[in-house]
Amino acid sequence: MFFRSRALLSFALVLLCLAVQAYSQVPTPSPTPKGGIKAVTAEQVAEASIFLYGYPGGRATLNQIRKTTFERGRASLTNGDGKVDEVPYQRYIIRADSLDKEKVRLDQEFPSARYSLVLSDEKIFGIYNNTVFQPREDASKTFENQIVHGLEALLRYKENGSTLDLVNREVVLGVDYHVLDVTDKQGRKTTFYVSAKSFRVMMLTYESEGVKYRRRFYDYNYAQGTLVPYRTVLWADDKIIEETNVGTITFGQKVDEELFKAG
Repeated sequence: MFFRSRALLSFALVLLCLAVQAYSQVPTPSPTPKGGIKAVTAEQVAEASIFLYGYPGGRATLNQIRKTTFERGRASLTNGDGKVDEVPYQRYIIRADSLDKEKVRLDQEFPSARYSLVLSDEKIFGIYNNTVFQPREDASKTFENQIVHGLEALLRYKENGSTLDLVNREVVLGVDYHVLDVTDKQGRKTTFYVSAKSFRVMMLTYESEGVKYRRRFYDYNYAQGTLVPYRTVLWADDKIIEETNVGTITFGQKVDEELFKAG
């Protein structure tokens, strides 16, 4: 009972710190939107979220712990014909100074074939039976979108040289959100719905090739002290096309750079 009380007290203190960080430095005079809610800046929302994901050091904690990533799980992928494939996957990441310099490898085991998609040296290529190939354009784009329109687009906005714009304050399904646009140097915009209560990203949206995508995040938990959503669901327009469930995720272990080479 004593330890449970201490855990609750620690969680309350975290939320208090977030509230102080997000609201205490608001410029004066500051506008007050409808409902009397005090305004915050885009940077304050982003920094409060980064602080939460890498508590207690925020950006420094994320950089220290997430030097590499190894993730294993299962994805349900729906193709254009409506067929759903249950696909085990493994993802390897070597962190770089910015997202465009990242090394990412995704191994997927489909019923008919097993192959990998790789981002390395700012190029995307595939590997099948140790043979390098050029993936279809739609497969490359889907893989790229997972990276540039993911949580890291917000958590590393400074490193990526992205711009921020706080669009509005919005209530969706009873949840109060800060709606934040993050636009990278290539002009790719991702809209993040950041909980005004917890500063977790609960949803993001983006548009690609004329299609409007929406990704929701569920089952948040801590992995090596950093916050991770263990389940995500992606919609294309109004259809679910992907559901991902993380089985295990570890940070900081040695990842062989040979995995990201084209031969």
